[in-house]
Order: sequence, then structure tokens, then C-alpha cells
Amino acid sequence: MWRELRGAYLGALIGLVGQFLLGMATNLFVQVPLDHPGANPSEYFSGVAQSVIWAIFHGPSVWLVLHAVWGLLLVAFGFRLLIMALGSHHRPTIITAVIGALAMLGAGFNGGSYLNYHQDFSSMIMASFFAIAVTAYAIGLWSLPQAQPARSQ
Repeated sequence: MWRELRGAYLGALIGLVGQFLLGMATNLFVQVPLDHPGANPSEYFSGVAQSVIWAIFHGPSVWLVLHAVWGLLLVAFGFRLLIMALGSHHRPTIITAVIGALAMLGAGFNGGSYLNYHQDFSSMIMASFFAIAVTAYAIGLWSLPQAQPARSQ
């Protein structure tokens, strides 16, 4: 079980680094139109859903499409890691997995908020949640119990 958790924590960190690079490319090279499905919604959550669906299927650049798809996959992976962590009954593993999954979810919602309202602070909050997720998964990886060598008889 610890080996699988170690791999999952490392996978989350690598996935987050990839997402960071896709986010930087999106930030630098993509002009998100001010008017698209989901832009300036009267209701936040339906607006986020419409904006993210628009970004995936009709985004103006492959960078935005990849960033949105990879973000959704990361959130799903974060909650999968959380389920694995709950099975470990190891408090630091559970705490870091909860923080990591919620931080990735928060980053995703603020990415959707940026698509909705085009406010730079949404991008800053997204980046802050990214940093929280990276920190949580790094601490979680560090705090996993060391594998015990097999005893020969």
C-alpha cells in the first residue's frame, strides 16, 4: 500500500508541474475572448461549468484546451489519491491528501472564475491553490512510512 501511495503522491506532484507549465503557456500565449458561453454569468457555478466546457471543446488554443482537460484530470486524481489515503489510516497521509485534493479543486474553480470574469485575482488565487497542493503533496510524500525490507527466514 505504501508503495502505491508513494507513486500516487509523486504522480500528483509531476502532474501539478505539468499543469503549471500548461498554465504558463496559456497565460502567455492565449487571449481568452471576453464573450463566450459562461462569460459574466448571473450564477457562478453554472457559469464555471459552461466556461470550462467551452474551453475544452471550443477553446481558442490547444494550450487552453490542454490546461482545462489536465486540470479536470488532476482533480479526479487528487480525490482518487484521497480515497487511497483514507485506506491507510495514517493521519499525515490523510491530512495531506485532503489538503491537496481540496487545493486542486479550489485552483480549478478559480480557473473557471477567471474564464467567467477575466479578473487577475482569480488567476492569483488559482496559483496560490496550486502552491498549497504542491506543498501538501510534498509533505505527504515525505511523511509516508518507510518501506520495511522483507525478512528472510
